[in-house]
Amino acid sequence: MHLLSGKKILLGITGGIAAYKSIFLLRLLKKSGAQVKVITTPKALDFVTPLTLATLSDFPVEHQLQDEDGNWTNHVDLGLWADMMIIAPVTANTLSKMAHGNADNLLLTTYLSAKCPVYFAPAMDLDMYKHPSTRASLEKLSSFGNVFIKPGVGELASGLSGEGRMAEPEDIVKFITNHLQSQLSFYGKKILITAGPTYEAIDPVRFIGNRSSGKMGYALAEAALNLGAEVCLISGPTALQLSHPNLQIIQVESTQNMFDAVKANFDKQDLAIAAAAVSDYTPVEVNTHKIKKSDQLLNISFKKTPDILSYMGETKNHQVLIGFALETQNALDYARDKMKRKKADAILVNTLSENNLVFGSDQNTLQFLSNKEQIDLGQHSKQKLALKVLQLISEKFFS
Repeated sequence: MHLLSGKKILLGITGGIAAYKSIFLLRLLKKSGAQVKVITTPKALDFVTPLTLATLSDFPVEHQLQDEDGNWTNHVDLGLWADMMIIAPVTANTLSKMAHGNADNLLLTTYLSAKCPVYFAPAMDLDMYKHPSTRASLEKLSSFGNVFIKPGVGELASGLSGEGRMAEPEDIVKFITNHLQSQLSFYGKKILITAGPTYEAIDPVRFIGNRSSGKMGYALAEAALNLGAEVCLISGPTALQLSHPNLQIIQVESTQNMFDAVKANFDKQDLAIAAAAVSDYTPVEVNTHKIKKSDQLLNISFKKTPDILSYMGETKNHQVLIGFALETQNALDYARDKMKRKKADAILVNTLSENNLVFGSDQNTLQFLSNKEQIDLGQHSKQKLALKVLQLISEKFFS
């Protein structure tokens, strides 16, 4: 899947001869699977037509602060809609206006309202490109956090040859893809995550399980996908849903089912996070029919289930292994012992208490424990904690 697939992109076009290249850039962005809305300066329409751009983008082209009926175009909504903004070409005039906060057209007001990353690809004659005012504008825009796509060297509209030619559309898409990839700490990595509870059958109707909702494991899977990973999510019974082109979900019920799924997939992974709350015991015998109520005590014999984390610790070679430890007392002592026995690289520790309910809650409190250090991650939403956990794992084990 292309990194731009599903992205919402604002393509800004300014009034220079290189504007014709933006038509090809628009087609490439659409081919990559992105949604693209086009905003032009009024002068850009001297070089490209709204009909062409609208036909290729599947959206009306925005180019006026207000329409013929006096209705204002909502530049704030446009800026908030986008995952990124690409302005190509950027003339020397627009470059200077962007650098100094000028807002005399729709493209500029949208740029100033945008909360997303902004990429800009200048195009102008070589002397204009080398002028100190242009160099100052480029430096200023880059200092704002905008991403500069350098122009190429070649024949220019003036007939001269030199630097200032807008980067080719293919090179712009490649540049942006590489830039996005560099920001995804788990791009190309394979991550296995176990999540949710497991259910151990007593009879065809009843089972023994636990209160896990799976929210922490699913939050970790979603965060990993957003950081570029390919995720194998092995999930016990839960009402949660998650969908992504780079996600494989394996639904299981019992600890044995989860163990079998882990065995089949663990060797291919770069990282495994055991977030599932698995049953440690399962009935020795499962009744084939529903057990009837009686006045007598019901005795059920249990046997140990497969130890999934121990299996991964014993068989790992290149994988990083992260476990979870949920305790009600002496959490850090128990977690250190668990990390050593299970041969995990780190343990995420949470303590069940009145202030940290864990099961079913949208909040959690975690500590990161390794052989080298102990880091308090604090209490946050499970989504925020998941991102903090993965950023920490990336820093400690993959940097």
